[in-house]
Amino acid sequence: MQELIKKRTKQIGLEVIKLVDELPSKTSTWEISNQIIRCSTSIGANYRSSCRAKLAPDFINKLKIVEEEADETLYWLEIIQDSGLSSPERINPIRKETDEIISIIVASLKTLRNKVGPHAKS
Repeated sequence: MQELIKKRTKQIGLEVIKLVDELPSKTSTWEISNQIIRCSTSIGANYRSSCRAKLAPDFINKLKIVEEEADETLYWLEIIQDSGLSSPERINPIRKETDEIISIIVASLKTLRNKVGPHAKS
């Protein structure tokens, strides 16, 4: 399962890079592009890092970062769509996949916290 999530989280970053390359070349897109590339690629990077965690609290902390970066990615996708920089048809598949990853991460965090106990709630 970890390998599948690694692939899926990496793919989100790659899809966002492709999306950014399709955006109009305007001053307003520069910062948005930098932000969404940073957070979307961080999803996969931090998930990989979480897979190497030695202790449960470290694993939980890293998964929380994955959750936060995925949520930030959703925010920037909304900005891109709501500003008219890209169409809902182009953005929705990335949004759907990011939502699914968030759901998986949140469920994993809940399971981990139940196993480890309340002292691991970071």
